[in-house]
Amino acid sequence: MFNIGDKIVYPMHGAGIIEGIEEKEILGEKRKYYVMKMPMGEMKVMVPMDNIEDIGIREVINLDEVEQVLAVLGDDETKMPQNWNRRYRANMDKIKSGDIYEIANVVRNLIIRDREKGLSTGERKMLNNAKQMLISEIVLAKNIDEHQAEDLIEDIVK
Repeated sequence: MFNIGDKIVYPMHGAGIIEGIEEKEILGEKRKYYVMKMPMGEMKVMVPMDNIEDIGIREVINLDEVEQVLAVLGDDETKMPQNWNRRYRANMDKIKSGDIYEIANVVRNLIIRDREKGLSTGERKMLNNAKQMLISEIVLAKNIDEHQAEDLIEDIVK
């Protein structure tokens, strides 16, 4: 269970801070939700409390883990399938896992690929989404703004 004020990560959405807990009736069923405020875009997301384990909700990483994520970003590109569809599916699976290190891996590989060969529209969108997830978590973990977090990522990727 999380509390108001906790920093959490919602896979496929990014990191945010729990601002409240609300009960809503949807399709005749009452459920409790965490109201999570995202650090970027002033967006709010409602997360159902009864299946947070199934969704993969977790706490935001600590400063030591931020350093490990930055190390992943600074590593060399890892081998990816040449076939666009296979590469896209493999990267999407990594992003869906909610694992910050896998997301960092995808961001690094796609930034490098973009610099060398360019990205298709689909992969560019994937890069932007994965980067936003990564930035949102770094913003909350390091207590910096989104521009600083984005610059940090861009500067580290070789």
